[in-house]
Amino acid sequence: MWIDSNRDRIVESLRPYVERASQFSGWSFSRDAWRRLGAPPPWDHDSLVRRAAQSARSVLDMGTRWGEFLTQISASLPAQVVATEEWKVNVPVAKNRLVKFGFEVVSCRSIQLPFKNASFDLVLNRHEDLDPSQVAQVLKPGGRIITQQVGRDNWKELRSYFPRMTDPGDLRGRYASGFQHAGLSLVTNLDHDYKVAYRSLGDLVFMLVVTPWTIPGFSLENDIDSLVSLDEGYHTSNGLELTQSRFLIIADKPK
Repeated sequence: MWIDSNRDRIVESLRPYVERASQFSGWSFSRDAWRRLGAPPPWDHDSLVRRAAQSARSVLDMGTRWGEFLTQISASLPAQVVATEEWKVNVPVAKNRLVKFGFEVVSCRSIQLPFKNASFDLVLNRHEDLDPSQVAQVLKPGGRIITQQVGRDNWKELRSYFPRMTDPGDLRGRYASGFQHAGLSLVTNLDHDYKVAYRSLGDLVFMLVVTPWTIPGFSLENDIDSLVSLDEGYHTSNGLELTQSRFLIIADKPK
């Protein structure tokens, strides 16, 4: 075990990342913290959404956060767009950003959608909780859901160092079977894992603080030994190499 003075020094070097994370809101942080090493997913999420939106008259974006994504694809969207956001600090930011496009922002939980049945031609969900049966209900006949999610093996290297790390189980399987059970037809069901390199251990600490569901009860002081061991085990000349995991499901509601 390393001496206390060295431990304290490393804790203090990582503390600015924790402090920066405490001011975090939305998901508009710099992607300079990590870079992709492996091949990207074999799908282009943004292009898929833009193409689907061209034939839609009404769109629901679940978990819009700051409304960043809707802003990026606004030229492809119809006039009727509704975004939901559960994190209350994000709601006013999203409203201020999306009001100029005429888009509505509703504060609600993504697994408790407050909309009438058959309200939307297209439902978008990027890394947000969902209930397949509720999505099916709010879709119009002939409507489509496009969801990209974080896969089960995301940051799988952390699990041996943090046994309490949350295991979401077979989320891909649950969503796929849930859509089918709700009467939707699966169009696409793909997953992809690839390596990324975090610039430093501090950048990973930032991510762990802003995603508290990843390691429940995470704290710099209590988990510093595990963090250092992780860094020693997976730090290379590229940086801290970890696995990122994503899956894509597209499902249609019969006409």
